Amino acid sequence: MPGRLLPQPGPARTLALAQLGNSIGEGAFLVTSALYFTQVVGLSPGQVGLGLSVGWAVGLLAGVPAGHAADRRDARLVAVLLAVGTALAVAAFLLVRQPAAFVLVAALYGSGQTGLAAVRQALLARLVEPAQHTEVRARLQAVVNAGLGLGAALGGLALWAHTAGAYRSVLAVDAVAFLVAALLLWRLPARRPAAARPGAGGGRLAVLRDRPYALLTALNAVMMLYLPLLSLVLPLWVARRTAAPSWLAAALLVVNTAAVMLAQVRVARRVVNPAGAVRSLRRAGVTMAVACGLFALSAAATVPWAAAVILLLGAGAQVYAEMAHGAGAWQLSFDLAPADRHGLYQGFFGSGVPLTRMLGPVLLTWLIVDGGSVGWLVFAGLYAAAAVGIGSVVRGATRPAPAAAPGAPALRAG
Repeated sequence: MPGRLLPQPGPARTLALAQLGNSIGEGAFLVTSALYFTQVVGLSPGQVGLGLSVGWAVGLLAGVPAGHAADRRDARLVAVLLAVGTALAVAAFLLVRQPAAFVLVAALYGSGQTGLAAVRQALLARLVEPAQHTEVRARLQAVVNAGLGLGAALGGLALWAHTAGAYRSVLAVDAVAFLVAALLLWRLPARRPAAARPGAGGGRLAVLRDRPYALLTALNAVMMLYLPLLSLVLPLWVARRTAAPSWLAAALLVVNTAAVMLAQVRVARRVVNPAGAVRSLRRAGVTMAVACGLFALSAAATVPWAAAVILLLGAGAQVYAEMAHGAGAWQLSFDLAPADRHGLYQGFFGSGVPLTRMLGPVLLTWLIVDGGSVGWLVFAGLYAAAAVGIGSVVRGATRPAPAAAPGAPALRAG
């Protein structure tokens, strides 16, 4: 792992190393899980899809209570317990033989993943100076992409071997990776929960009454729909709608992963306040519209190399939109959350990930793969409208004064 990807030594680096372990295991799991569950366990593709959808649906409900627990108790301990629980869920996949058991374990897995993501954000907010939140979050994202790439290569070895033992080894590696992450998280300094603001109340429902933040979360979930593009929609688009070779879908994924690993931190450094975040999100909206236009145009190219060039240009625009969106969204998610409720608010904000994983594949497959080039244009308009809408939300929101990380000097709200 290049040193420039990691944060400076301290709590942020420990968080990054924990996420690196998670992502290596997850990268291997993602590229092998479909074949393991269908060819080794014997489940049908429909049963696997249903189980994972139920798992992420349950996970959608887990982020808020997990984040709330991190606000009220030692967030480090909550993160460790969730990492261990996720490791046990991954290990339990080795014992699954029936569809009902698969759905149950997938629900535990989705809950652990979503809850852990929320608590990690709370830890970042509590242990890192507010001025560095977005840059550190960008470094974590770059580390995650590097880990996913390494894990995917490891999973590729299992695919090459194509044996039940190889696939089970991948699950074992993923479970061990979460246990390693738990040990790393335990090394973080223990911190008392932030003092509650006078008059603060409402428990876990408080975030729902914060209308600007709730609307920000909803619009951000729309922008998170880019998640199924590279993993599902583009491979199907390339194979069914273009003259480009089918293997190009893998090349598009490599372009995306490498770009985020190398450039996400640089893009995020430009975003230091809500105004910069809004500008970044607008750039994301414009660039995604360009990407969608190029993807739509690729269907008209009858020569394979021409279609491939257009698709690669579209992938370049798409990954810049992804990075600009990430930087802007992270900044706003921290800046607009009360200092004593980062866990609760980050848990709610992060619910967009399981939501898009659950609904995005069905929606975008119908809209784009079935709908054709017009579907790309509709998606572009939807994405751009969400980006512009977030700017209006931020203008009407009151930004809470951020609390400095323990031991850090207090910073004035800008």
